[in-house]
Formats: sequence, C-alpha cells, structure tokens
Amino acid sequence: MARVKRGTHHVKRRRNILKKTKGYRWGRKSKLKLAKTAALKAGVYAYRDRRNLKRERRSLWLIRMNAALRARGLKYSTFIHQLKGAGIMLDRKTLADLAVHNEPVFNRLVEMVGK
Repeated sequence: MARVKRGTHHVKRRRNILKKTKGYRWGRKSKLKLAKTAALKAGVYAYRDRRNLKRERRSLWLIRMNAALRARGLKYSTFIHQLKGAGIMLDRKTLADLAVHNEPVFNRLVEMVGK
C-alpha cells in the first residue's frame, strides 16, 4: 500500500476554519483548536438568533400598534378582534408600519373598524 500524504486537505480545512474566524479576538482567530470551537459556537448562536429575531420583531410590532391604538382610545386586542370581524386581512407587520409611518391611513382603518 502506498503512503498517502494529506497535507493539502489539512491545509485547506485549516484555512477554511480560520477564514470563518477572521476578526475574532485573541487566539480564536489563529489557533486551530480555539478557532474550531469559536466557529461552531458562532454557528449555533446564528441559528438560534435567526429565530429570536422574528420573535423580537413581532413583539415590537405589537408594542408599536398598541401605543398607537391607546392614543386613539382603543386596546390592541379589541382592535384585532374588530379587524377580523370586519374581514380586513392585514398582518401585524403592515399594521405597525402604518401606525408609525402613515398615520392618516391608520386613522382611516381605525374608523372603519370602529363602526
């Protein structure tokens, strides 16, 4: 059996891991063992936080909408119930955006639902 040298694969794997950890502090950017763990943990955090971001955004939309509705004498839960009753199918992201950036349209929507 002929001897197989694995230098190129080792260097390639090492280069790719160190490329992922470029810009990290201390030995995590240059030492392979530390870089492997840092890259692995970074991937785990990224996966988790992509889901957490959706959760935080939805929470922000509800807070913004509730604040805009309280200023108009309504509660968030009542408004959503009336929206569904009126058959208006707008998602919370759009409603929050209207409440913040396009108040006349949001006021009109509140009037339509309030009737």
